Amino acid sequence: MTENAIVAEGLTKVFRTFDRRPGFWGSLRDVVDRRWRELVAVDHVGFTIARGDIVGYIGPNGAGKSTTIKMLTGILVPSAGSVRVSGLDPWRERSRYVRNVGAVFGQRTQLWWDLAVGESFELLRHLYEVPEADFKARLARFDEVLGLGEFLQTPVRKLSLGQRMKADIAASLLHNPAVLFLDEPTVGVDVVTKSRLRSFLIELNREQRTTILLTTHDMQDIEALCRRVMVIDHGKVMHDGDLGSLKARYGARARLVLTLKQPVDLAAIAGLPRDGVAWQQDSPQAVAATVDERIDNAEILQRCLQVMPVADVKIEEPTIEQVIKALYQGRA
Repeated sequence: MTENAIVAEGLTKVFRTFDRRPGFWGSLRDVVDRRWRELVAVDHVGFTIARGDIVGYIGPNGAGKSTTIKMLTGILVPSAGSVRVSGLDPWRERSRYVRNVGAVFGQRTQLWWDLAVGESFELLRHLYEVPEADFKARLARFDEVLGLGEFLQTPVRKLSLGQRMKADIAASLLHNPAVLFLDEPTVGVDVVTKSRLRSFLIELNREQRTTILLTTHDMQDIEALCRRVMVIDHGKVMHDGDLGSLKARYGARARLVLTLKQPVDLAAIAGLPRDGVAWQQDSPQAVAATVDERIDNAEILQRCLQVMPVADVKIEEPTIEQVIKALYQGRA
């Protein structure tokens, strides 16, 4: 039986905000007659994540991603619903809970602003009671992947954004957590470090069975790391499944690109399949067909070979960026 690392049921968060009236007289009325309005940030979200899974949690700005993560980490208390992470309640069993999880919030650091990075790590080692040998081994591994050595003696306040993100990622893993929450972890990180970080997270997941919940706007992170994707918008989960089912569900279509041996007039070719196929001629010797998901690409290609002098063929699968764009456009 698969062990569940995260179980969320009916998770809801409602924020109550002051609705200020405009102008001077409106401000006077607000003194004696305050108006409040409710904003539903997360609306009855439920999901289960098995131990050892890497799950992408994506959506536009304001969709409810960070609010969900903050409830899962115990920073916010839900307005309704329940959460269990590694069998613990994040806000009622706080002291036991924090020893089992790590978290990175791209816009906020967990390090001490005036301390050097290395001093912050030492303080975290004592807080989490990490054995010194384990601490040194993990720090050496993080240095190999993230290049921490060049700024270990630098105060956190003097770090660049990319350096701070590297330090925060290392800090979240010093105590070897069973569950890792990553909220925009690659903000400001260079391309080379991103690639190393992805490889490291895959290795960490494989060796330690670390459960990872990732929110990001970098779709390359999602494609490289996640076997499962949850899409949230307006506080509700719109999709929960693998990337293939996401592409199929939201109408992403493959593109067949043909290079021809000699120029042709696409409009004059008889027998060219038209139903479910959108044709485009980029040059006299280059044509492309965008094919509906219900159409067999092999059948279309066979027909093309019969009626056109094809020299080369390339099938372009839709990218995750195109899928997400189509999903949001459909929602709007």
